[in-house]
Amino acid sequence: MSVLPPIWLKSVAQRVESRLSEFLQDEQSRWSALDSDLGEPIGELIRLVSAGGKRLRPAFCQLAFVGAGGDETSTELLNAQAALELLHASALLHDDVIDGSTTRRGEPTAHTRYFAKHTESKWSGEPRRFSEGAAILVGDLAFVYADQLLTGANALTLKIWNEMRIELNIGQYLDMLGSAQRERNLIKAERVCRYKSGKYTIERPLHLGATLAAPQRADVLLEELSAYGLPLGDAFQMRDDVLGVFGQGEVNLTGKPVGGDIREGKPTPLLAMAYERASTSQRQVLDQVGAPEINDATILQVQQVIQETGALVALETKITGAVLESVNAIKNSSLNKQSIDQLIELAEFVAQRNN
Repeated sequence: MSVLPPIWLKSVAQRVESRLSEFLQDEQSRWSALDSDLGEPIGELIRLVSAGGKRLRPAFCQLAFVGAGGDETSTELLNAQAALELLHASALLHDDVIDGSTTRRGEPTAHTRYFAKHTESKWSGEPRRFSEGAAILVGDLAFVYADQLLTGANALTLKIWNEMRIELNIGQYLDMLGSAQRERNLIKAERVCRYKSGKYTIERPLHLGATLAAPQRADVLLEELSAYGLPLGDAFQMRDDVLGVFGQGEVNLTGKPVGGDIREGKPTPLLAMAYERASTSQRQVLDQVGAPEINDATILQVQQVIQETGALVALETKITGAVLESVNAIKNSSLNKQSIDQLIELAEFVAQRNN
């Protein structure tokens, strides 16, 4: 059963979106003055960051920052929150190229739009190479802009920032490798789950906020926040995996078609658990996950097998247990009461969302 997003989450999003708009509009004006063609790649980045999203990473960063004694109106906090969104945009742009995704949040992906423009404009060269190269470069711009917004942060915060970015790339590589190898091992799938998304969505934004506000208390705060953030990050990604296979309506959380993870052969805990429980005939169906020729009828069969094996119910049980572990951990933390209450509220939302 899904729960509604906390009301206060909207105000966090509005502040971050305002900062992103201001920053990127300034950059677009600056580079367009040099060459009118340079407004387009930054415009593509503006389009992506303006296309929605719940701004969960900035929210977790803020709750840790305020919970550790920081002022929520701090410019340093706002820049860190905007940096997290730009890093996320960079990851999405690159991920769409890697996965060959054609839609994101219900709109054409950047490389798809560049492909169409290249073709319609009758430019020379191969449209695919140009479009994918352009999207990668826009992602790289977002990556550099994120760094720029963190200029002046203390050494510990920057160390955590860099470690988070390494973890994100490591997780993405493991995800690609797992798809290529058709990995069905639960331990490896859970590792991908944690490093590709869980840590960078929850644990590390919490760490960034806490160290920005109170670097002198890092030894205590980081341990407390990891006890909350790691299991909740796992629950977040496991929920994403359910949406990636079953979704709600015609698109899942990221705007990709339902069943996208089945087409791409993603090495998810859900698939690994189904494979462990499957009979010989059921494994024959699951072995078609990630096959280039997979069709809608086969996707329906895979969804049915996942349910028949009990993997979906088992994963829901794991999600519930991870959220309980997370909530119990944060209740005993040294953060202020308001932040603890809001972190509990956010935990219940991210694990049960359906859109």
